[in-house]
Amino acid sequence: MRQIVLDTETTGLDWKNGDRVIEIGCVELLDRCLTGQHFHVYINPERAIAAEARAVHGIDEDFLADKPVFAAIAADFEAFVRDAELVIHNAAFDVGFLDHELDLLGKPPLRELCANVVDTLKMAREQNPGKKASLDALCERHEIDNAHRTLHGALLDAELLAEVYLAMTRGQESLLMALEEEAVVETGADSPLGERPALKILRPSDEELAAHDTVLADIEKAGKGRRAT
Repeated sequence: MRQIVLDTETTGLDWKNGDRVIEIGCVELLDRCLTGQHFHVYINPERAIAAEARAVHGIDEDFLADKPVFAAIAADFEAFVRDAELVIHNAAFDVGFLDHELDLLGKPPLRELCANVVDTLKMAREQNPGKKASLDALCERHEIDNAHRTLHGALLDAELLAEVYLAMTRGQESLLMALEEEAVVETGADSPLGERPALKILRPSDEELAAHDTVLADIEKAGKGRRAT
């Protein structure tokens, strides 16, 4: 299966208010292995960047002034993600922005371009209800080093998310197989336990049987002399 782990940075929080995509970062997984193939581009949004957004990703208008507009990179983006399953953290946010950019160009939305979308935020909340589900929190939970992440960046976040996703979905089938194998205890010459020895039966002697009868008689005698209350 081909999967694309994707992240974006934007000029603000809501495409409905005119905010635009300014960075796209994607990394490719093929049969759950990172291939080293990636798609990364900065985009000139042709509008101002909100101060709150700039504080998150550190990208400003001067840096983007000579970068291509979305229309110039749309075909390359579509080619990279086409027919793949997308893995996105808080998918509704990124998909909403990208669908808006595609719609402005008269292009079909991602659901018609890609096979499926997996939302790792939803997955994390289902796996650990009530616990923090940010990318940083998931990196900490799955012991993934994110010390170099001082600001959000689409490609860096996509790379971290790929590791998080693999950690979140790894080992479920192998764990079940291991439990089934442990339930079967092997014996015989080829078993690591070796041949199981025959059980030794210990029978009481005549003296031990006589002593047992005496104890029972004393118990019965003591019980008859006990007054009921």
